[in-house]
Order: sequence, then structure tokens, then C-alpha cells
Amino acid sequence: MKLSLSSSPHQRVKRDTGQVMRMVVYAMIPGIVAQAYYFGWGVLIQAILAVASALVIEGIILFVRKRPIERTLTDYSAVLTALLIAISIPPTLPWWMTVIGVFFAIAVAKQLYGGLGFNIFNPAMVAYVVLLISFPGAMSLWLPPTTHAAITPTFLDSFSLIFSGFTTSGYDVTQLKTIADGVTMATPLDTLKTNLTQGVTYSESLSNPIFDGGIFEAAGAGWGVVSAAYLLGGLFLWKTKVINWHIPGGMLISVLICASLLHLLDADYYASPIFHLFNGAVMVGAFFIATDPVSASTTPKGRIIFGAAIGFWVVIIRTFGGYPDAVAFAVIIMNMAVPLIDYYTRPRVYGKNVGQRRGKQS
Repeated sequence: MKLSLSSSPHQRVKRDTGQVMRMVVYAMIPGIVAQAYYFGWGVLIQAILAVASALVIEGIILFVRKRPIERTLTDYSAVLTALLIAISIPPTLPWWMTVIGVFFAIAVAKQLYGGLGFNIFNPAMVAYVVLLISFPGAMSLWLPPTTHAAITPTFLDSFSLIFSGFTTSGYDVTQLKTIADGVTMATPLDTLKTNLTQGVTYSESLSNPIFDGGIFEAAGAGWGVVSAAYLLGGLFLWKTKVINWHIPGGMLISVLICASLLHLLDADYYASPIFHLFNGAVMVGAFFIATDPVSASTTPKGRIIFGAAIGFWVVIIRTFGGYPDAVAFAVIIMNMAVPLIDYYTRPRVYGKNVGQRRGKQS
């Protein structure tokens, strides 16, 4: 009988970086399809543009750094970063803004720190924050869902809108935001924040056409289904053990608790937990962004704290901050806290305390 010994960690499921990244991309497909269905072809065009830009930019940087190009590009980390950027930005964002965002993600947030495994911030969220701060107007120009839009752009319209600013019929983004009754529609998060500043209560805001989430109470039209699709993909990642439950579980439970407490305090001013969970990027953030193995906490307890703190900041910034969505800011804030979290949540080294006690007794 032969015994084989192997060094730790004893991982039964053997996956390289490329396989893990591809599985995350596969898990995003339901959400991307739902997003394209409700918000048009621009989502897919932005995805292709972002991926192509990411591969070219990373390839050039690797060539300049004299690093292996093919091996690095085929780990799919650049592809995943590009897709996360593409689904986070408005589908009709001008092409050059998308390229700028991808450049910051790959060149600054990733390669400037040494490449994959050395970046301390999530590259996709760095790109999103840079675009949001630099071009706040363009980053708020989300089209209404196709179920409410007066004009639904075709593939050629979306392509022309991204690269020229106008559809083939001469419409710009502002005109396309007008729904069937002549009202210009904003996102659910934008609508609620604007209404609250004007003295409109939360319950009164729900009468707005954008808050038509069907089975998702208080979820925006289309946004609830999109969030549910990304939740489905996230559960697939958890089931296949690509990610563990600590970060997404901590984040979603934290959002649920914080939003519930505020809503119970004043239901006319503070949004319900369902509103927070199924609007914006909470589901994407919980399963696809916060779980980044490089920039997230690495200890079991630390992951729970990391996820819970992100959920806390999401609710706080959405409620009291100046931006309607807060996932990117919350993730970056907690990326900075990861070394401290890992330091204080390190598992006890086996036998360490015993040795210390023996030293004291002698």
C-alpha cells in the first residue's frame, strides 16, 4: 500500500486563474442578457468595446514591461474587469469615456501596482469612480427600460449613439430618456434621491412609473429582474465553490439590517430593504465585485467583516451621501481597510498559545 503526501493547502478542486475567471464570466451571462433586454444593445456594444480595449492596453503595457503577454492575457482577469466596467456604466456612454475608464482600471489600478495579485483596489471600481467624478452628467444618462421607453434604439442606433452621440434618426440620449407619456425618466436611485430633496416622501415616490418592479416590491422597472439574474449567477459561483458565502452573505445581510432599521425609524424618508437590495449594483457588488480575491480580505472572519462593512457603507452613502449609488465607493473604502482587518482576524497558529503558557510556567 502506497501513501502519497502533499503539502498544504489540500485543495480538492484544482482550478487555475483562467478557469476561475472564466467561470465568473459565465456566471455574469444571465445578468448581462437581462440588462441588454431591458436597456438595449448598448450593453453588449460596451462589453465588446471594453474587452477589446482592456486586452490592447494590457498587451501594450506587458510588452513595455517585457512581461509574458500571452500567458497574462489568457488568465481572463482583464476580460472580467472590462465586463464589470461595461455593466456598471450607462449603455450609451460615449466610446472614449469607456476607453478612459478601462485605461485607468488596467494601467493605473492594476499594472501600476505590479499586475494581478498586487493591486490593492478593485480595478473596475477605480474605473467607475474615476468616470463618475470626471463625467457625472454622462454617467447619469441611463435610458429607461424598453418596457417604458417611447423610442427603443436598434443595434445600429445604439452603435451610432455610442460613437457619434446620435442615433441613425438623429435622436440624442436626452430625447431617448423620454418615456411614452412625455416624462423624462431617471434611474430608481436617482429618482428617489431627487424626490426626497424636494420633500416628496418615499411612499409617494413609489407611484413614479420607474418603480414598477412587479414581484419585486419597490424595485425599479427592469432593475429588479436584472438584480435577480445577477443573484442567480452569484449563487452558481457559490454552489461551484468559486466563491464562499462570507463576503456576499455579510454584505447582503448588512444591507438588509441597516436599511430595515432606517425604514422602521421613518418609513416616509428611508427606503425599504427590498429597494436597496434590488436597485443599483448591490447584487453585482456582493457576488462579482467585493469577492475579488486580490483586493478583498483573506481570513474567514475578515471576509464577513469586509462584506458587512461594505453593506453598511452602501446604505449610509445612498441615504446621506451625494451619490445615488455607493457600491464602488464602499468597496474602495473597505479595500483600504483590508490590511487592518486581516491583521486582527488572523487565525491562531496551532500550538502557539500552548507554547507561550509553557514558557510562563518554566
